[in-house]
Amino acid sequence: MAQKETLSSLTHGNFAKELSIADGKMPPNAVDFERLVIGTFLIDKKGLDHSVDLLTPEVFYDPRHKVIFATILKLYEGNQPVDIMTIIQDLKKEDKLLSAGGDHYIIDLTMGVSSSAHIEYHVRVILEKYILRSLINVSANVIDSSYKESTDVFELLDKAEQSFFEITNGTIKKGFDTANSLVKQAIDTIKSLKDKQGLSGVPSGFRDIDKETGGWQNSDLIIIAARPAMGKTAFLLSMARNIAVGHKIPMALFSLEMASVQLITRMIASETRISSEKLRKGTLDDEEWQRLFSNVSELENAPLFIDETPSLSIFDFRAKCRRLVMQHGVRLIMVDYLQLMTAGGGKGSGNREQEISMISRSLKAIAKELNVPVIALSQLSRSVETRPGKRPQLSDLRESGAIEQDADIVSFIFRPEYYKISVWDNDEEGQETSTENQAELIIAKHRNGATADVRLSFLKHFAKFGDIEAALDGGSGYPSNFGSNEPSGFDKIKTTIQPGAAFDLPDNSQLSGSSMNDFDDDDDFPF
Repeated sequence: MAQKETLSSLTHGNFAKELSIADGKMPPNAVDFERLVIGTFLIDKKGLDHSVDLLTPEVFYDPRHKVIFATILKLYEGNQPVDIMTIIQDLKKEDKLLSAGGDHYIIDLTMGVSSSAHIEYHVRVILEKYILRSLINVSANVIDSSYKESTDVFELLDKAEQSFFEITNGTIKKGFDTANSLVKQAIDTIKSLKDKQGLSGVPSGFRDIDKETGGWQNSDLIIIAARPAMGKTAFLLSMARNIAVGHKIPMALFSLEMASVQLITRMIASETRISSEKLRKGTLDDEEWQRLFSNVSELENAPLFIDETPSLSIFDFRAKCRRLVMQHGVRLIMVDYLQLMTAGGGKGSGNREQEISMISRSLKAIAKELNVPVIALSQLSRSVETRPGKRPQLSDLRESGAIEQDADIVSFIFRPEYYKISVWDNDEEGQETSTENQAELIIAKHRNGATADVRLSFLKHFAKFGDIEAALDGGSGYPSNFGSNEPSGFDKIKTTIQPGAAFDLPDNSQLSGSSMNDFDDDDDFPF
């Protein structure tokens, strides 16, 4: 027995020497806890059930433990028994027993383990040491790259922040997923939708849109495009109100054109149903003042985060989105609008079409990395104006075909009333519906569903979109099932919705126009 212990200690000593770094410092590790956890897994299935999903082979410091846990994981996922004999037999079959320390070492791991009473604490210690080692590796790579003359500083910043984000989310060196695990995950998702009325994503708050999309899906890039004066920003703000105020879902809005306080003023107009002109001039009667103060409390406390940085680079955008997701649980990101973003970085981005292509690809990559929907507004070319019916189509997307290619959903906002078209041209035969106070969201591309035309109400005096049936019934334009039990109280960053601050309205001279949303003199609000 003494000889066995000496052999074990020598093996561990050689292992420690091999993994010590150049300056003599030992990387953070908890090998004793690793032995305890592996030993527990071999004798107590309850401990394995509680903790196996928290670990991967990479988190173990001792290479022998990596091999043993990989085998434990394989047997567990295959619904096979996990114990000393099954592990040793499988390692022998795979010719990995020697790299796992031998059968005597595996038996030794179970000595001194009585139960899995504190297994979660032991696992947490192992994970903490793994995170520390990961931080050391990332920092060392950043330091090494910083000394190289050829390094692009912006790319290095982006890669460094991405690495730290991956550490936080436990996805460093994430491997492939098996069909078995993916099928189980998909079935669990389908089961969870049973009581959600078909909503698998973030609800837009518009009933008919959610019926077509199932909500905005995680990792999707959604493009909403239109000509000036169609109501792009108004639609975005109406949807932001539905999501942040109605459903209390944390979301971020990046406004590259309008100031934050202008956006909030427009949301106040929609929320209070007070004319935007009156809000700009401050000419409210007593009843409207009362309505203003009483109707914006929900907006003040909404988990809405607004950033008004002009000419935002895709690198800065990615960094800010990561922080919002990590620190504030943001579940949806909006951009107003795509063509005002810059590629950033120290290298030339080529012509404008190539730059827009790079921005479009980056937005899709960010949506996938953060696993949240990204909704971006986009401009359309003037070719729409030359068409008799004025209905936009995919070829009208301005400056780059990559937008159509990268997006999961491409939709257009169309208001025939703006073009003096009094009845809808796509009504069923024999019907003529007035276009007054109505708009249409044309879903022209839907990667995971069918295309559709969804009609909405539009109150231009308040820059407010709503469900068409609610508007026809004289309702508020919002569905009756608004509100959820999700907790609010998120901290606000880069937002103008501080308690009481919503009433500090700018005077008319401070409100700049929108270069994207030019409007006619007879229109009441810049959409």
